Amino acid sequence: MTVTKESVIEHLKTVNGPDFTGNIVDLGLVSEIFIADSKVFFSITVPAERAQQMEPLRAAAERVVKTIPGVAGAVVALTAEKKGGGMENAPPRQPPRLAPAPGGHAPHAPASRTSGKRGVPGIEAIIAVASGKGGVGKSTTAVNLALGLAANGLKVGVLDADIYGPSMPRLLGIRGRPETKDGKILQPMQNFGLKVMSMGFLVDEETPMIWRGPMVISALTQMLRECEWGPLDVLVVDMPPGTGDAQLTMAQQVPLAGAVIVSTPQDLALIDARKGLNMFRKVDVPLLGIVENMSYFIAPDTGKRYDIFGHGGAKREAERLGVTFLGEVPLEMGIRESSDDGRPVVAAKPDGPEAKIYRDIAAKVWERLAEEKASAEGAAPAIVFE
Repeated sequence: MTVTKESVIEHLKTVNGPDFTGNIVDLGLVSEIFIADSKVFFSITVPAERAQQMEPLRAAAERVVKTIPGVAGAVVALTAEKKGGGMENAPPRQPPRLAPAPGGHAPHAPASRTSGKRGVPGIEAIIAVASGKGGVGKSTTAVNLALGLAANGLKVGVLDADIYGPSMPRLLGIRGRPETKDGKILQPMQNFGLKVMSMGFLVDEETPMIWRGPMVISALTQMLRECEWGPLDVLVVDMPPGTGDAQLTMAQQVPLAGAVIVSTPQDLALIDARKGLNMFRKVDVPLLGIVENMSYFIAPDTGKRYDIFGHGGAKREAERLGVTFLGEVPLEMGIRESSDDGRPVVAAKPDGPEAKIYRDIAAKVWERLAEEKASAEGAAPAIVFE
């Protein structure tokens, strides 16, 4: 059965607006609706200061749409007029553009920023991929960034630091249990040229992790420091979403060479992304840049572009805060489908346009690592003419 915009709108008219005043359609809160492969995409505009209160409204709209005959799924996001997120007056940091590290060697984590943090043998640089909230595609970005770095000639590993919701076993199509060396040191699992460690390899997928903070930190420490990672040029750490105890402990205790922030374009996601930026700045971890995920959608049948969740918000935020904008990743069915199948798009379609986007982001991340190393060492920058 074909799903139409008209049927979606009629069903959404049954969803009450904020404070039960009218419905979300007549109040003009629903964005343009897009339908592809029987999946429905749209956003709902709500006041930024009431975003958390409006989550039930978003969930109600999603449930109503999923009841429509023929609908295979729905992606509904909250968006808002930007009201600020607490960093508007932060001084911009505009790093000089430097040439990439010569000779293909990994830039070490700057010593001045890792004092007191014990390094990990065999790993030249550790970078965190983080987000202020869940649901923005952070893990998919992390694994494709890692594959992009590997495609650019580096030895790369991935640490899945999300204890409560590990994604890497499924994203990389890896099953089984890691072996140990002498009964003590874990041997990372491998696929697509990446070394990988995740709690998902140690606990069954459907087993809930009911752990308190100290247990989580202990598990993360073991997977990082009691695992035979080396030799690696880069270890990509897929951080848990948010800015809680586990995230702060990782940022404080691990010698991170830098952090990549993932956000979607809408203002509410950016507010949460600023929290992640703030956390890393407070513990003196260099910000390598921001990635705007689900940036736009190209209809496969018409080639028309849709900015379902807005567009360019992360880029404007990066410019305002003096942080490098690493690139835009489209809302593309192929990225989601290949991830679900355990073959991330950079590995599944290495010559495709989406893989090129991730390789370009990886190249910018590598360049930013070189910049931070040169800045920390006080080296004179090489001038790059563009």
